[in-house]
Amino acid sequence: MEHPPYRLAEEFDRFLGDPDDPGEVFSYARCAELDDKEEFPADICRRFEEWGLPEHYVPVEHGGRLHDYEHVLQLVRAVARRDLTCAVGHGKTYLGGVCVWVAGSAEQGARLGADIMAGVPVSLGLTERAHGSDLLAGDVHVDVDPSDADHWLVSGEKWLINNATRGSVLSLLTRTRPDGGPRGFSVLLVDKRELDEDTYRHLPKVRTHGIRGADISGIAFDGARVPRGALVGAEGAGLEIVLKALQLTRTMCAALSLGAGDHGLRLGLDFAEQRELYGRRLVDLPQARQVLTGAAADVLLHEAVALVAARAVQAQTSELGVVSAVTKYLLPTGTDEVLADLTGLLGARAFLKGVHADGRFQKLQRDHRIVGLFDGNTLVNLNSLVNQFRSLVRGFRRGTGDTAGAGTACDLAAPLPPLDPSKLSLVARHGSGLMAGLAASVEDVTRRAERNPALGPVAEAARRLLAVTTAVHTEMEEYQGVLTEVPPAAFEVARRYTLCWAGAACLGLWTRSAGHFRDDAATGPLWRDGLWLHTALHRLLVRLGEPAAAGRETHDELLGALRAARSSGRLFSLLAQRGPERRPASRDAAAGERETT
Repeated sequence: MEHPPYRLAEEFDRFLGDPDDPGEVFSYARCAELDDKEEFPADICRRFEEWGLPEHYVPVEHGGRLHDYEHVLQLVRAVARRDLTCAVGHGKTYLGGVCVWVAGSAEQGARLGADIMAGVPVSLGLTERAHGSDLLAGDVHVDVDPSDADHWLVSGEKWLINNATRGSVLSLLTRTRPDGGPRGFSVLLVDKRELDEDTYRHLPKVRTHGIRGADISGIAFDGARVPRGALVGAEGAGLEIVLKALQLTRTMCAALSLGAGDHGLRLGLDFAEQRELYGRRLVDLPQARQVLTGAAADVLLHEAVALVAARAVQAQTSELGVVSAVTKYLLPTGTDEVLADLTGLLGARAFLKGVHADGRFQKLQRDHRIVGLFDGNTLVNLNSLVNQFRSLVRGFRRGTGDTAGAGTACDLAAPLPPLDPSKLSLVARHGSGLMAGLAASVEDVTRRAERNPALGPVAEAARRLLAVTTAVHTEMEEYQGVLTEVPPAAFEVARRYTLCWAGAACLGLWTRSAGHFRDDAATGPLWRDGLWLHTALHRLLVRLGEPAAAGRETHDELLGALRAARSSGRLFSLLAQRGPERRPASRDAAAGERETT
């Protein structure tokens, strides 16, 4: 079965050309050059616009092509696989528009959609120099214009804002009541093209360790006249709108980590295939194989979580407060771990420029470190889960939650309903439908194992996951009433919950979708006897403090699948997708990487 989001991403990737060709606009060489200069990739972004990428940031009801959030996930992943600076710099326009997609009027949506599709950069102004992620402490505020009741005067400074300088339009979280509070902030859609130039100024670009070319800067307002018609949603609803919008953006941030994982794994594998040590290729040494199979298992695990999460945007909208927090915590931290493990494999070449693969790995690792920080950092997302412990525990015990929606999210052949933003909720009141369905998924795998003995170890791992998940929910009960001053132990329980949720997502995805792909020539071996599921459950159980669930033979099989995908020019992925790159260099062509002593 062909999966449309992957076909679309393959078409986009092919349009962008071979990144190994320095003559292409979006090449690895060009990205390295821009990184050295700390220059924004404007020419590359124009290529995205030539293809029509901005149209996929705009929902169909506002004139765009966005009707399936899996499409956005795979398109941005394709960009991030080549260069995270480009993905962050261009993708910010999607993030900047989400508040309007969630709560704006039809007129605002149509106007903003037209701007985005015309290539106008949009930004999201949340953070301030003195307050960081504490949105309730924001000082940017409005005053009534004494000469014109139809306008506000905006004053204050937003800092560390992606595209603050380049962006022409800004979704701005603003204090609209002097005393602030949960109902004291509003979102304004500020069009800088309509402001008096004397009433705002751009703050200098902040030099960053990673994504050096991105426009990370700020903007300061001094009595800027903004029409009241710029209000997005109701006055005083700004914090709620932003938090709901962040559920969408945090879920889509998974694309950045997926792309980074794809790129890092490919660099690690190519190095291990080419490098010789003590007369043997590195890929034939046990320690190197262990690192590669661990990274490969994690890459597929992350992909499974991201697929379910992206589909949950439309299929489980009311539970996105849980889904987005799990995804935004798990994928950036997990991908950082993958890259750290691969650093040990590459050794000094992980840090050097112009040696292995033109120094791409050190740039990739620098760039990805920021993904865990924006749109809510690691602690913010774990804290969000802790605040939902009561409803999550109750839902797990009762078997409630949107189980039908979870089934749709896990079945890649099931049609998705249109997104209804009114269903977004700050709390998953009835629990997690995915977790409520975990026991049924385990029973499903167990029944299949009775008919197919090859699935026996997978079923055993699934039963162990269910037991651990039940224990974790018992641990969660102790912290059900915690809202402020969250103790460190509660964060650890939340971390364990994310691993259990990921396991439930993997099981749900495999039980509901394996039949669609088991006979696929390219990816069938990953699905048929639960290979990817087995290794994913193994990685999760080990992180949960459980004994290993998969042996050397299973890991060797996964490494074989990874190598086969690379040699045939396919993306190592749960679903088939070809890349535009040339096939990797042969062993003989890699003589420069050999070392016998």
